[in-house]
Amino acid sequence: MTRFRTSIPAFAFLCALAAPMGLAERATAQEQRIRSSVDDHLVDAETKSAIERGLDYLQKTQTKTGSWDQLVGYKLNSDYETVDNRPLPHVGVTALAGIAFLAGGHLPDRGKYGDTITRALEHVVSCSQDDGQITEHGTRMYSHAFATLFLAEIYGMSSNPRVKSVLQRSVNLIVDSQNAEGGWRYRPFARESDMSITVCQVLALRSARNVGIHVPATTIRNAQNYVYRSAVRSNERTRRPWRGQGGYGDDGGSFRYQLKTPTRATFPLTAAGVTTLYAAGEYDSPVIKDALDYMDRELFSFDDQNDHGHYFFYYGHYYAVQAYYITGGPQWRRYFGEVKGRLLRMQRPDGSWPNEVGPGPAFGTAVATLILQIPLQYLPIFQR
Repeated sequence: MTRFRTSIPAFAFLCALAAPMGLAERATAQEQRIRSSVDDHLVDAETKSAIERGLDYLQKTQTKTGSWDQLVGYKLNSDYETVDNRPLPHVGVTALAGIAFLAGGHLPDRGKYGDTITRALEHVVSCSQDDGQITEHGTRMYSHAFATLFLAEIYGMSSNPRVKSVLQRSVNLIVDSQNAEGGWRYRPFARESDMSITVCQVLALRSARNVGIHVPATTIRNAQNYVYRSAVRSNERTRRPWRGQGGYGDDGGSFRYQLKTPTRATFPLTAAGVTTLYAAGEYDSPVIKDALDYMDRELFSFDDQNDHGHYFFYYGHYYAVQAYYITGGPQWRRYFGEVKGRLLRMQRPDGSWPNEVGPGPAFGTAVATLILQIPLQYLPIFQR
């Protein structure tokens, strides 16, 4: 079994990409510049303790093969349809857990969690198929994107050629399967798109591009245009019920699930839209400001409906924390105070976070610990 070893810290690799590898003093200066801008005061002692207990839970529940066994399935309206009633090795959750460890500054083969990260990486690599898709037990493009993101962050630290090979093929699959709308759907090469899948792919592509993997500029531009077409304008402010949460049309400033109408527009989808635009390099659009205003209005009602551990809660805040963090300022501090308080109250005595509708507690714990560690700014994909 091949072991993967790192050569530079996660938070220094962007500098290493921009300069010859021998210029260690420039990497050190970049590390100091990045770390000096961190909102460390937001991650207080109570939060650090919660993070450590969460990571310890993940470490204890990892299987010998490096995966985390969870319910494999897919979103069906507001439910979660499983492909099997037994927990199975889940490559998407394994990738998210790996990213959660990296987000705390932990590295493969180093320190307390080094072996845990390395075994997770080995499992993700083993799930790469001949066509480039990273999947097991029927996981879909959500999992593929999280796996690609994990590999990109790892490759930025190690420059390992085996990781690069798997990463390039996974990126090629994402690029090739972008459809005419500019987005992606649950399976490769689908004709329709949806916002929740599209944001995953764009973040994976952004991370891969950061570490030197070729991503066509037209792919990002087409995704950006798809997101803009998904925005709900002020003259569309209608609210018609559907079977889930939110409404068809919803309030101005939100983003739609799909381009076709009627379709829902919700807090998680709006957070995904903003995060996609930021990842595409767009920061100053009035659409972003309207979307953040919408998110401010909807935050408390969204949390009250979902803080029992529904997968909506986790994927909504996974994108919201990124959107607000890049925005910065008072909006960011208000938001993080709210989500941090919710997460600290939700944590179980064993260190896990509940996920009553979705893959399971390893998924909830991976996303919760990742959210709480965003201010630490160790991972370049989550930096301002």
